[in-house]
Amino acid sequence: MRHVTGRARRAGVALTAVLTWAGLLAGAAGCTADGTGGIDIDGLGKPLAPREVIRIWPDDGDTGVRPDARLRVRVSGGRLESVKVVKSQDARESPVPGHLSDDALSWKPAETRLALAAKYTVHAVALDAHGRRSARHTTFTTDVPGERFIGYVSPENRSTVGTGMIVSLEFNREIEHRAAVERAVHVTARPHVDIRPHWFGRDRLDFRPERYWKPGTQVTVSLRLRDVEGAPGVYGLQYKTFSFTVGRSQVSLVDAARHTMQVRRDGVLLATVPITAGAPRTTTYNGKMVVTEMFELTRMNGATVGFKKADGKGEYDIPDVPHAMRLTDSGTFLHGNYWAPHAFGKVNVSHGCVGLRDVKGGGSDTPAGWFFDRSLVGDVVEVVHSNDKKVAPDNGLGGWNMGWKAWKAGSAVK
Repeated sequence: MRHVTGRARRAGVALTAVLTWAGLLAGAAGCTADGTGGIDIDGLGKPLAPREVIRIWPDDGDTGVRPDARLRVRVSGGRLESVKVVKSQDARESPVPGHLSDDALSWKPAETRLALAAKYTVHAVALDAHGRRSARHTTFTTDVPGERFIGYVSPENRSTVGTGMIVSLEFNREIEHRAAVERAVHVTARPHVDIRPHWFGRDRLDFRPERYWKPGTQVTVSLRLRDVEGAPGVYGLQYKTFSFTVGRSQVSLVDAARHTMQVRRDGVLLATVPITAGAPRTTTYNGKMVVTEMFELTRMNGATVGFKKADGKGEYDIPDVPHAMRLTDSGTFLHGNYWAPHAFGKVNVSHGCVGLRDVKGGGSDTPAGWFFDRSLVGDVVEVVHSNDKKVAPDNGLGGWNMGWKAWKAGSAVK
């Protein structure tokens, strides 16, 4: 299953024992190839789509939102269970305080105005009138002052990430003077390692070393963009420095032909987990992918990534997918699954994702819960032996699939 949402993270916890999930084959299958989106799982009638249950303003994907716009979350029935809103400016995240109404039908922020040049992420979970849980995850960006540009940076300041993390800047405007902008961004590491930039189009600039970062590396990113001309008459706004730490190494190898995932921590095999990958007509990408977002619960709708029925609705629409970790921008996830039994370690049935056994609501003692609790944004998941092409270097943080010579050739500074 491939799905599109916003950004989030969850740090992993220490691992003290080597586990093998042999024998845990009973349960659910991966991304719904059996049309689960149209099945009444609970016997209470087909549930409404999360967008119909949870209304969020501004809308998902809105840009240039004015600071006086009203940020609101509302349900028409049932109740809101939780609402979390995060504001990101210059790679710094901060929670947006707010409160639920007495009847739990709506949420509003404590502050009446939005910040300029910021990205807002809203994650809401609600229960409908039958007690069924739905989740929505949306993002929007606010207005940037006229004739200015900014770069939205990942990872976040002071975060701890996996060894596959790539520093990525997404600009709110197309950059015509790429060399000038590139010279104004400095990425350094302690201990020292050669770090090089690569442009993807005119609005994205990524940085990485030749090989994965060494655990314990301290990386500093300095943005000296203020008053740098990125396009004729358009100047940079930011003058910021932030840093992050590279944690332990965790690289997981998914073998789509064997239906297994080997999880290695600092080179040591921790577990071999049964999985299900993409079905023959909806195969999983090969190649190295990096975890960029982590959601304990999220919605997945096939219509958002081109898997539609004749009536235009998604081939699947699951409101409560547990333990979901994004691997590509195009919608490849590694996630827990509870709805299609007997596939793990046996057959590939998903719409392109990698599925692990889970229970409804997400279980901590399931393979999906175990892996989620021990993962970081920046961890690497590599897929082999799938009947598909290699993931593109600009699809998520797929830059590790490009050779070092080609990567260095993507610099605008010659």
